[in-house]
Amino acid sequence: MAFMVKHMIGGQLKDLTGGLTEEKTEGEKGEAGAKGMTQEEYEQYQQQLEEEKQERDASFAQKKAERATIRTHFREKYRLPKNELDETQIQAAGEDVELPTELAKMIAEDNQEEKHKQSVLGQLSNIQNVDIDHLKDKAQATLEELKNSAEKCSLM
Repeated sequence: MAFMVKHMIGGQLKDLTGGLTEEKTEGEKGEAGAKGMTQEEYEQYQQQLEEEKQERDASFAQKKAERATIRTHFREKYRLPKNELDETQIQAAGEDVELPTELAKMIAEDNQEEKHKQSVLGQLSNIQNVDIDHLKDKAQATLEELKNSAEKCSLM
């Protein structure tokens, strides 16, 4: 009921004033006024939100580029086909994208393990039922025996 009375009387009052008073548009009233701010405060608030959004987007792009770098590294390591999406993400970051330090340490450890596996002792350890320590001990014992027998030899 109050709505009906306000609607009927409000419309007639507006007609009487003849539009002499300037009213803000609904959008301007609603956004700044609803948040309890002046127009300047509201603009500063919007600018701050935009800056924060840009920072988040830049951070997200950096993270995506780091992940793409990791995937690229593993593709090279295991000789898998390259992915164009990863390369574009790395280029989109713009900066020199580096691997996170923890991951770089893990990769360095993996590389050391691979070098060990490619060595002769690494290949021997891959064979089942072979005890490397036992083989080393046996080889050293054999060398000791050869030295002792060489000392006892009357021809030398």
